[in-house]
Amino acid sequence: MTAAVKFDQGRLAQVLVAPIISEKATRIGEKQNQVLFKVLRNATKPEIKAAVELMFKVEVASVSTVNQKGKTKRFGRSIGRRDHIKKAFVALKPGQELNFSGEAA
Repeated sequence: MTAAVKFDQGRLAQVLVAPIISEKATRIGEKQNQVLFKVLRNATKPEIKAAVELMFKVEVASVSTVNQKGKTKRFGRSIGRRDHIKKAFVALKPGQELNFSGEAA
């Protein structure tokens, strides 16, 4: 795991905001061995790969990202907007599995 060396450990700890757990994420996880994460908007693909490898001790095959615009919502008279988010689709190498329950594999 040489990819984790060239990044600051503190920065990598902040890159992954939260895992995305939804029906679509579960379907993608089962079919394509991918995991979805909500990440910082200025995170790069190499940073995301290094962060996942460092945090979960798995090998990452590839990373795809999507910038999602925040929805416009109304609160009574005023109009507001949810924050923009960046999603990362992290493809794991065959035989690799991610465990969110906390125990080490």
